[in-house]
Amino acid sequence: MTRAAPGARVLLFTGKGGVGKTTTSAATALACADAGLRTVVLSTDPAHSLADAFDVALGDAVTEIAPGLWGQQLDAQNRMEEAWGDIQAWLLEVFEWAGVAAIEAEELSVIPGLDEIFALSDINVYADAGDWDVVVVDCAPTAETLRLLSLPEILRWYMDRVFPMSRKVNKVVSPLLGRVAGLPTPGDAVFGTAARFYDRLDGVRDLLCDTERTSVRLVVNPERLVVAEARRTHTYLSLFGYQVDAVVANRLLPERVTDPFFDDWKRRHAEHLAAIEEGFAPLPILRAELADDEVVGLDALRAFGDLLYRDAGGGPGDLLHRGEPLRVERHDDGYELLLDLPFADHDDLDLGRRDDELLIRVGSHRRALLLPDSLRHRPVGSAALRDGRLRVTFPADAPSGPERRRRARGRP
Repeated sequence: MTRAAPGARVLLFTGKGGVGKTTTSAATALACADAGLRTVVLSTDPAHSLADAFDVALGDAVTEIAPGLWGQQLDAQNRMEEAWGDIQAWLLEVFEWAGVAAIEAEELSVIPGLDEIFALSDINVYADAGDWDVVVVDCAPTAETLRLLSLPEILRWYMDRVFPMSRKVNKVVSPLLGRVAGLPTPGDAVFGTAARFYDRLDGVRDLLCDTERTSVRLVVNPERLVVAEARRTHTYLSLFGYQVDAVVANRLLPERVTDPFFDDWKRRHAEHLAAIEEGFAPLPILRAELADDEVVGLDALRAFGDLLYRDAGGGPGDLLHRGEPLRVERHDDGYELLLDLPFADHDDLDLGRRDDELLIRVGSHRRALLLPDSLRHRPVGSAALRDGRLRVTFPADAPSGPERRRRARGRP
């Protein structure tokens, strides 16, 4: 793999708790460093175990682990306090004015999920710093990861609607409210912090959806419940525009195990592995056998990584599968928006339209997809889910928004 330019490759590892994602993340990071790539491995899992995998002390400051390899266990709470302080101080004043008790006010002044956003923004800083070729992220278990990765889009939706208007209204209303009611009003420092927060959201979202730079790798075990969760995870990641470039099938029973006691276990593993290979095709499936001992320390991780990427068709930091979860194609009869939703079911899918947004719900996850300029003034023609791909058509002969308004007024 060549040196990253202009920004680093970002690899995010996630999976159901206990499948071995931390081990896989650590081994991948070490393999990248051994290949001559400047690598940093980060943990965003609140229950950090990255230090245990390397058998070294890691904290909230980047620490050298091996030649070419550094690690950090991000303290998201610290990041949030540094970046949200001005806004929080103003909110505490407002709640105090409203008579809210101090303890409750402290809790209300922090939006749930903000600490995770600031952890994500650290990834963005590392990716664009120019000091690294690869950034490896050991994410939290699946449910927390999906919540984490959906936050930039959800919060951006609110910021787009609330922040621009609030600052304009503030210049007019704040002096009046301050004199009449004594209500604490936000100053430039508060809005400056909000603007920087807005910039963070933009950078994080752009990085994570850059399919040339960022990939998610799903770690699974050959177990029915684990595979089922991984399938749902793949669907939801695609919904938000994140690219999965490989699946790691971990803890496979080695062929050298011949004791009849394990015959039934080996049969089930073979069935689940076949289901993984068939269901996740054309993604590459990286295999890792059940180790004889705990995979702890540099030597064990290096051996694990060598086996994992031996037949990967590329280096550990390479893009192992090229895809584009969301794209727009132009045809003679109009446009077609295509969104990959592998494993999605018709019964779990809802689709709607509001102004220039396409509203998509898959299961419990929702996305308000802002349509590109070429589509936002065109009505939806049809929508269909086929072979794991949502296809939404926008007919070419449909009148644009301004043209529809002119026709409605009876004008040519």
